[in-house]
Amino acid sequence: MMKHRTHDVAMTEVFQEDPAYALELLNSVLADGDQAELLVVLRQLAKAFGGVQAIADRAHLNPTQIYRTLSADGNPALSSFRAILDAMGMRLAVEPKSLSVAAN
Repeated sequence: MMKHRTHDVAMTEVFQEDPAYALELLNSVLADGDQAELLVVLRQLAKAFGGVQAIADRAHLNPTQIYRTLSADGNPALSSFRAILDAMGMRLAVEPKSLSVAAN
């Protein structure tokens, strides 16, 4: 009998098994600029990194604040977004769209 898993559970497992894919997906979502999709991926990543409580402890944020920030209606402040990423061992960075931009 096949075990049924939710999409979030499956993605959490993928992120745990392949952290490089998690980074690639997060960067792709950031490039697209879809905030709702970004919050979904961040919620899945939070689960992969030990859950909201663990992220809150490492980010020195209140778990309730993280739940609100990552909710479907969330609108994370840059400081919260950076703290959450830092708690996951990641950072926000800016890179040029093309080499010609970097040369100017």
